[in-house]
Amino acid sequence: MAAMRAVYLLRSAAPRGRCRGRTYVGFTVDPRRRLRQHNGGRSRGGARRTSGRGPWEMELFVHGFPSDVAALRFEWAWQHPNSSRRLLAPPTRRPREQPISFALRLLPRLLLAPPWSRLPLRIRWLRPPRPALELAPPPHVVEEEGAGPPRLKRKKGRSQEVVEENWGCGLCGEAQATPLLRCPRPLCKMAAHPSCLARLFLAPEPLQLLPVGGACPR
Repeated sequence: MAAMRAVYLLRSAAPRGRCRGRTYVGFTVDPRRRLRQHNGGRSRGGARRTSGRGPWEMELFVHGFPSDVAALRFEWAWQHPNSSRRLLAPPTRRPREQPISFALRLLPRLLLAPPWSRLPLRIRWLRPPRPALELAPPPHVVEEEGAGPPRLKRKKGRSQEVVEENWGCGLCGEAQATPLLRCPRPLCKMAAHPSCLARLFLAPEPLQLLPVGGACPR
């Protein structure tokens, strides 16, 4: 099972006062547990900035980061858009704009900025109805809805991801120790090394390091 690395957005549901409507961005490996900690205060593991300012509701989280570093950099840029070098023209907060609206305006701009624009990220919306973003995220970013992170299940039978085969790569022809990736189409027997597929898919984008998509070479 892939590790959960999530950058989340909280909104304060305090009934009145200056705390109502405040937002908080953080990083976690367990969104459900982290929300309980925030609402439990600092004595339960919550953050100083959220303690006594709740109750807090989790609006969404972004997950699919390949490492803690990638997720923490995304968190920092979302918290400090004017200081981040990833946003070339960070938006400014509009007059009388609510903090949650500003945070949601920042989100697609971060997803469209490198290096996150090349990562297989997912947005999980937790509170319906899902708001419309001012800018569309990259087309490969998946938007999900639900009360929690998806459960990864092992599929029986033929895998659509990494497979071990006795024959060689369909692109280079060599049989190496690197596992092969197989085409997800049921009748296609194409399998190739990830590095070979990456070179093929990046041919139109020679300056990039990670492909975001590609067609089966068969």
